Amino acid sequence: MATRIYLDNAATTPIDPEVMKQMVQVMESQFGNPSSIHAHGREARSLIEKARKTIAGLLHTSPAEIFFTSGGTEADNTAIRCGIIDHGLKHAITSRIEHHAVVHTLEALEKAGVIKLSFVDTDSKGNIDYAQLEQLLQNNERTFVSLMHANNEIGTLTDIERVGEICEKYNALYHCDTVQTVGHYVHDLSKLKVHFMVCAAHKLHGPKGTGFLYVNHKVKINPMIYGGSQERNMRGGTENIYGIAGLAKALEMAYADMEAHQSHIQGLKDYMIEQLSQIPGVHFNGETDADKSLYTVLNVSFPEMEMADMLLFSLDIAGISASGGSACSSGTNIGSHVLNGIGANPNRPAVRFSFSKYNTLQEIDFAISKIKEVCAVNA
Repeated sequence: MATRIYLDNAATTPIDPEVMKQMVQVMESQFGNPSSIHAHGREARSLIEKARKTIAGLLHTSPAEIFFTSGGTEADNTAIRCGIIDHGLKHAITSRIEHHAVVHTLEALEKAGVIKLSFVDTDSKGNIDYAQLEQLLQNNERTFVSLMHANNEIGTLTDIERVGEICEKYNALYHCDTVQTVGHYVHDLSKLKVHFMVCAAHKLHGPKGTGFLYVNHKVKINPMIYGGSQERNMRGGTENIYGIAGLAKALEMAYADMEAHQSHIQGLKDYMIEQLSQIPGVHFNGETDADKSLYTVLNVSFPEMEMADMLLFSLDIAGISASGGSACSSGTNIGSHVLNGIGANPNRPAVRFSFSKYNTLQEIDFAISKIKEVCAVNA
């Protein structure tokens, strides 16, 4: 069987066997509807609340502030739409390199006349202009701010502590898309000045189709999805108990081994940077320093070449699964809005390589050899 290397973990991660084991156990024994008052329902309800307590404990917050969702996109939409509408906010700030779950939601609200939308500038590496952020907050009425922790395409980290301090100074609501960083970094919500934070289980070796939204207890919002009293009247619909159990297990495991996994993955990323730097004309998009960049993501622009639009396909044929950017935007013909937003050269093909705890140095060596072959053929 031909060798195939998976380097698209920012799109989704393989599910951990221990997470799968936990989910199967729940599927076999806890099939009751959590809203039912009989024994089967109570058992399912108990499982959900145990998972909520586990997650809240890891994040140093109250279980009452954790609401389960179908994933990051729903959580982002809920925070943005309900945060803005229920608090009567007329102004919002984001950046042009946020995930489309954020940008498109805010643009829809602007188009509907609900808000005026401002964009804070980013530099060529994706760092936001903190001084401009403060100026925008100072010159407008109470504002909703949505700025992600780590960019999902180029990996640049935003100082969420600093953003939180600035938002508090101007009484702004702060939503942080943390889909790429929950389970990869420690988030202490007893200290962070953030009102909304999100998670998608499949980004940390959990199942697809489940996640959560953190809502600070000082912020009150109404549901985005109606239809039942689930999630303490915050989200209608029967809970995904198998997914919730898997999410809690995945996060628990991520926190238990976080330091070791970070060291291992950072080592792979640093090695790949070192090896790819030997290819003339290679450029890395976003920050690459360990303290400024998400350790699971490396975005690379290659030299201009013939059939540049076929680079990803060529890598796929060579046995390397990678991406050109966010998987949520695949199939579009407009290119990466993130790379466009930081002014990357559109004539140079870019590839996002993203790593997990399962990747090995041998896999990186194989990938580098194939990348060099493909670049040589297309030079």
